[in-house]
Amino acid sequence: MHTRFEHSLGVMHVSTLLYDAICRKSSEILKADLAYNEDGLGRDRQLVRFAALLHDVGHAPFSHASEDLFPKQDGGKRYRHEDYSVAIIRSELRAAIEDHELNANYGLHAEDVATLMEGSGRAKQPIFWRDLINGQLDADKMDYLRRDSYHAGVEYGKFDFNRILTTIRAIRNEEGLPPRLGVSKGGLHAAEGLVLARYFMFTQVYFHKTRVAYDIHLREALKELLPDKHFPAPTGASLKSYLNWDDWKVLGLLANKKGGSHGDRLWGRYHYRLVYNTPEVCHKKDVELLQKVKDKLKSLVAAEASAAKSWYETGLPDIPVVDDHNTSDVKPLSKYSNVVRGLRANNQVLLYATPEKFEVADRKVQEVTANARH
Repeated sequence: MHTRFEHSLGVMHVSTLLYDAICRKSSEILKADLAYNEDGLGRDRQLVRFAALLHDVGHAPFSHASEDLFPKQDGGKRYRHEDYSVAIIRSELRAAIEDHELNANYGLHAEDVATLMEGSGRAKQPIFWRDLINGQLDADKMDYLRRDSYHAGVEYGKFDFNRILTTIRAIRNEEGLPPRLGVSKGGLHAAEGLVLARYFMFTQVYFHKTRVAYDIHLREALKELLPDKHFPAPTGASLKSYLNWDDWKVLGLLANKKGGSHGDRLWGRYHYRLVYNTPEVCHKKDVELLQKVKDKLKSLVAAEASAAKSWYETGLPDIPVVDDHNTSDVKPLSKYSNVVRGLRANNQVLLYATPEKFEVADRKVQEVTANARH
């Protein structure tokens, strides 16, 4: 299946497999460095499963496409869907977590789940396990890459999950810090495959020109539908109002022609067309040519999208690789992998024109690029 609910179940399942594998392979570190006993491991297993299941409950309609419409906080920083997730856990889902009979053995609180997801707790144990929810080796990526790849009909998101499961480890960190998640040397190519699968899925699927065009139309249509052109904040009564916004409500409003011109384009599948794009990794000459194209097109540029400003995170910490025979020998994955070391942040820029004016815009682009070649 390919819905947010099935993905959440998948993340819970994958996180459980990873948790159990780490407990088997790194029992000594967990007990010596984090003072675990069997009851503690059982309790935190349940805690990780809760966090994995609920990690996406705060998503807005159509997920990442509408995240730019979250309001800003007092400091000017925009809320993220994770902020909504923890707010929902602390309020709407509190009773379901704390009062359920299956929770009786461990007495977990909604606050335990929320702080694990935030990484704001003081205890080293939950901070360590947060990497299974949000990190380079997290269950979220391992589920959505394979699930999206399968349902999109592509091969890019595949990697050797079973090998990662066999080689994932808790690796000692600097003095006073909790361990890190990493892999043994035998899993370095599986970890490399995970990093590449994520990169390929972004460049070939998530930032595909047509998909990005529909994100633009959806975002602009939602501005027409939402009060004040943004979602309510994840606080108090505003959170309850936010929860009323789901895919079905938006689709119904669009069907009733309430999404403005962008809603009409969505409904009629008459989307903007890509008229120019830079390479995936822009250099100075590429940026200069982009500016010449924009100067030539002027008002013919209907929309612009940048990979650097998308939801895709770059610059994540490198995955540590440990030698099982000498656990003090820990190196980052990029030390072993020429491919990972050579990866550069995708900063591609896409320019769009309306279908009505595409031919005119395309001719102007051809003029600029022809002159650049000479």
